Amino acid sequence: MKENNMLMWDETLFKESDVFELDYLPDYFPHRDSQLNAIRYALKPAIRGGRPLNCLLFGPPGTGKTSASLKIFDELKEYTDKVLTVKVNCQIDSTRFAVISRIYKSVMGVAPPASGVSFNRIFDKLTKKLIDVDKVLVVVLDDINYLFYEGHADEVMYSLLRAHEQYPGSKISVIAIVNDPEVIYGFDKRVSSVFLPEEIEFPRYELSEIKDILDDRIMRGFFPNVVTDDAKDQMANFVNESGDLRVGVDLLKRSGLNAEKRASRKVEIEDVKKAYSASRSLYITRMFANLTDHEKLIIRQVADTKEISAGDLYEKFNAETNIGYTRFYEIINKMISAGYVTADFSGKGSKGRTRIIRSAFKKEELADLLKEK
Repeated sequence: MKENNMLMWDETLFKESDVFELDYLPDYFPHRDSQLNAIRYALKPAIRGGRPLNCLLFGPPGTGKTSASLKIFDELKEYTDKVLTVKVNCQIDSTRFAVISRIYKSVMGVAPPASGVSFNRIFDKLTKKLIDVDKVLVVVLDDINYLFYEGHADEVMYSLLRAHEQYPGSKISVIAIVNDPEVIYGFDKRVSSVFLPEEIEFPRYELSEIKDILDDRIMRGFFPNVVTDDAKDQMANFVNESGDLRVGVDLLKRSGLNAEKRASRKVEIEDVKKAYSASRSLYITRMFANLTDHEKLIIRQVADTKEISAGDLYEKFNAETNIGYTRFYEIINKMISAGYVTADFSGKGSKGRTRIIRSAFKKEELADLLKEK
C-alpha cells in the first residue's frame, strides 16, 4: 500500500502557527550576541535603581532591532521589579501627546482622558507616579523617525530625557530605533546634549545566518520533515535578496498555507515561489497606492537608473517640482526608513558622506505601476 501523500481535510502542517506571526518573540535569538550585550550594558544601572544609558539601535529593516530590545526587557523582569518598560510604535503614536498617553496607560494601568486635560498635567501625574513607586522607566521609541516627520521628535525626547530637571528623582531613559542613524543629527541641541546614546548597529544577516534562523522557526512551527531542502534554500535566497528577515517569517506561513491548499504533506519550492510572488506583488501595489505624488516621482526617477547620488536625484526632482532641498531630504529619509529606497555612503564627496540612492524594487516589478497615467 502506497504512503498517502495527500493531506486530509482535518490535518495540518503547522505544529505551532504562532511561531510565524511577526510579533512572535523567539527563545532562540542567534547572531546578535554583541548587540544584546551592548543593550544589557546600557540598561544595567537600572537593576540597581539607577538611570540607564540611552541607546540608538540602527540598521536595515528586519534585522532584529525591536526584538532585541524586547528580549532584554523580558530578562530585566526576571532580575528586578525596579524597572518599568514601555514600547511605543511611533508609526502609530506619532505626536507628543500620543507617545506620552501610551506610556501613561502602561504605567498607570488606565488611559488618560482623550480631551480636556493638558499634556503638562498628564506628564506631571505620570512622572510623580514613577517617583512615588521608585521605578526606573525605559521607553523604546520604535521607528522614531516618524516623530520627525510629524515635527514632534524634539519635544518628545526633551520631555522624557530632561524630566529629572523638573522632577528630581525621576529616572527615564530612551531606546530609539531607526533604520538610518543619520536621524540623530536632526535633534535640537537641547536634546542631543542629553541623549548621548550608546550606538548599536544591527547589520544585515548573512545567508548562513538566515538559514539558521529559518531552520529554527521551521523546527518550532511545522511538524517534522514538512519543508523540503529546496524550499528552505529558496526561502533563504529570497530573504537574502530583500535583507529583511520578516520576509522569511511571512514566507514560511504563506508557503505552508499554499501546501495545505494543494493538500500536500510537503512544502515544496513551488509553494515558496508562489507565496513570494503573491506577497511581493500585493505589498508593492499597496505601497504604491499609499505614496504621495512626490514619493511616486522619486520612485520613478530612482527606478530609471541602477543607482544615483542624492545630489543628482535632487536636481532631477527639483526640476519637476521646484521643491527645496530640505523638503526633498525629509521625503528621502522617510522613504529610506520605510524601505522603499536604500541609501549607502559612497566614500566620496565631502567627508565621504555622498549618499547613493537605489530602488528597493526591481524595475520590472514596478513596470505597470510606473506607467504614466
